Amino acid sequence: MDHFIVSARKYRPEKFDSVVGQLSITSTLKNAIRNNHVGHAYLFCGPKGVGKTTCARIFAKTINCSDPVNETEPCNKCESCLSFNESRSYNIHELDAASNNSVEDIRLLTEKVRIPPQIGKYSVYIIDEVHMLSQSAFNAFLKTLEEPPSHAVFILATTEKQKIIPTILSRCQIFDFNRIKVDDAVKYLEHICREENIKYEIEALHMIALKSDGAMRDALSIFDQVVSFSGSEIKYQTVIDHLNILDFEYYFTVVGYLLDGDFSKCLLIFDEILHKGFDSHNFISGLASHLRDLLVSKDTETVSLLEVSGNLRSRYIDQSQKCPVEFLYSALEICNQADINYKTSRNQRLLVEISLMKMAGLTGLKKKDLKVSDEEFMTTEDLKTLPGQEEDTITHERIPSSETDDKIVKKESLSGKVKIEDQHTKKNVISQRHISIKDVMSGNLAAPAIQPEPDKQGEDNNYEDPEAVYENEFTQDELEIKWRAFADIIQNERPRIAVSLRSKYPRIGPDFCIELVLENDHLKEDFIHNVKTPLLTYLRRELLNNSINLKISVEENANNGKKMLYTPEEKYSYLVKKNPALEKFKQQFNLELE
Repeated sequence: MDHFIVSARKYRPEKFDSVVGQLSITSTLKNAIRNNHVGHAYLFCGPKGVGKTTCARIFAKTINCSDPVNETEPCNKCESCLSFNESRSYNIHELDAASNNSVEDIRLLTEKVRIPPQIGKYSVYIIDEVHMLSQSAFNAFLKTLEEPPSHAVFILATTEKQKIIPTILSRCQIFDFNRIKVDDAVKYLEHICREENIKYEIEALHMIALKSDGAMRDALSIFDQVVSFSGSEIKYQTVIDHLNILDFEYYFTVVGYLLDGDFSKCLLIFDEILHKGFDSHNFISGLASHLRDLLVSKDTETVSLLEVSGNLRSRYIDQSQKCPVEFLYSALEICNQADINYKTSRNQRLLVEISLMKMAGLTGLKKKDLKVSDEEFMTTEDLKTLPGQEEDTITHERIPSSETDDKIVKKESLSGKVKIEDQHTKKNVISQRHISIKDVMSGNLAAPAIQPEPDKQGEDNNYEDPEAVYENEFTQDELEIKWRAFADIIQNERPRIAVSLRSKYPRIGPDFCIELVLENDHLKEDFIHNVKTPLLTYLRRELLNNSINLKISVEENANNGKKMLYTPEEKYSYLVKKNPALEKFKQQFNLELE
């Protein structure tokens, strides 16, 4: 029975051209060898399993090769190459810094460096996990690393560059290795399958590459595991069953139900997933990844970021066209919050179910629940393209049409949609739109747009001048109701003024001049600069009176004439009257009032 060799060792690259996914680094190293610009210290850093030690070995073997192929690749025929391949080379030394991290180990290394190579030009020292060296060992290594003998070359490899001291970094040529792309990993797995006469489905290899998370060594380990389980044929279903990976079909189905607003079916699918033994945390994180893939699929410029096979790519693109961008943004935010709160949640299943219900609600109310036909609705984006649309802040506007009579646009609080109603069915059109805090505080509220009743004949020119002044009578009770409503609107943005408005009810003066008395000048200034204009706009619109004005004053003899603030001298005089010894204490220590 032949001895089994794992794929990570059996198919380890022996030439620069066979290294996976590190073209820029291998090209630089080959040029350095070709131009005889070999440095004395290199630092290879990057994630696990991306080829750091492999490139170090190929580089060390090539610079000692007596007859390199094209001056850049080892020949694997000379004595130096053969001795290295058979692990008996005395010119190339591999050390593990995790177990040789003391000052004494570095001193022994320094002594070895003095010995010239027996065969070839260089003695190469490959030090893995160099970040494990102690601080003292790093300091002891500095001088040797900076000025080694001419025959010595150091290649340091690490997964945590940030742990290496700056003085070491400054003495090395630094090469940052990238994660292996999914497509590159799949191509290499296909090559191994052909070498081993293994049948495969491309989706299965894609799933193995995705599971490896950019590490080629992990991909090869997973590949060996799957081959041991399935034999000479690798199928997609076998891979996801063996690796306990949730099928992407579930995510496509869930997103379809989310777009329909059908949260009940989403909960049933989630229950089925749990019964199959999958973790709910993996489900919500996988759903977030699926939504991310849908988002990048919506744009032709970002679709290249989609790391899936060709068949799946078309499915992602098709479903992404059905997903509004706003839905994807909000759904991703909900998934992210669920992922953050998952570990601290006491009922983790409920957390995921609530997240699914929130996402199902993003599509808004179903049209059948609104009891209106599709023709009666258009989006606010469509309104921008209608002729005669000038101000988005005006609730009712004329929209002339060549085919129909004029229409009035009435804004409804139905997920950003507006309802078009024929003007001849309206008797007295009055602005009724809801006021947002943002509009109130920014002063973007439009002037009251009060339209008269259109005549029964439907003649043109049935709108009065928008600059006309309307002076509708209103009572003190009506004013106070609208006053309190405005205070509620600005509660979050201006809580101090909101409290003051609730405690200081206004009084109606002559010519609809509303008189308001505030506590102090500071509050008055704040009110005038930030609230007066939106309050006036609000009252004029709600009370149907364009003549309303505000008169603001400050209370006289506030707090019964008592001072609320005292100077340091007044405070000191009061304390001295209480305790005369305080004056002696001040004089004895020569103290001064601040």
